Amino acid sequence: MASVVNLPTFAECNHSLVQSLHHLSDGELVSLFKRYPDQGRYFTAIFCRYNGIVYSLIRHSARSPVQADYLFALTWQHILHELAGIDIFKPEDSGDRPFSLQEWLINMTAFCINQVVLPEVEAIHYSLAKASPPFWCYLQQGMNQLPPLERLILIMAHTFRWSDTRIVAYLQAEGEHFSLEDIRLRLKAASQHLIEALPQDIRSLYLPQQAQVDPPDSADDWFEVPTWNGHSTPSLSGV
Repeated sequence: MASVVNLPTFAECNHSLVQSLHHLSDGELVSLFKRYPDQGRYFTAIFCRYNGIVYSLIRHSARSPVQADYLFALTWQHILHELAGIDIFKPEDSGDRPFSLQEWLINMTAFCINQVVLPEVEAIHYSLAKASPPFWCYLQQGMNQLPPLERLILIMAHTFRWSDTRIVAYLQAEGEHFSLEDIRLRLKAASQHLIEALPQDIRSLYLPQQAQVDPPDSADDWFEVPTWNGHSTPSLSGV
């Protein structure tokens, strides 16, 4: 008998921004997602509609819950990237069959299950409870918009939880000389720039208290995410 998967729940699925899209068809959600790339609600609505199917497939294939959650986040990141390029009106390799978002998502999930090489559990920096996949996906996009030094400081401070002193020492070893006060100011500025890089509706969904104000002093709760760009250690040239 197949084991029963306990599906996680996601608070954003009950948010009014997502609830207001429940009447839309899959095709309409995809069309709106492609038409308004600066909004995150349509991707989030797709996630809320199909996260159970994706999670069930992944959980049955992963060796541990931690690896399953990590792969779940990476799969939705891949879906976000690929979704922008699909043409629901001219499906490829499908004959005369209409486009099926559910079938496409299952295929994307199977691809990730078969292709992604998962690290050992102790090397994974991700908590599904602290960073829902849609939020993490848009954090990733926001991170990619930041200057390399700001990305690096955020990774060292919030993913690796390095102290300001250690960050200064590392940067000095890399030929970058900053004081402790410089690092504190740059970290605060980088956090603010990252929040500003997020779509406004994503801020409303996931950071309602920080949507219009300064970032919190400690953002660890929503930076506990997989290491950016696959690096297990920070690198000034690799971020």
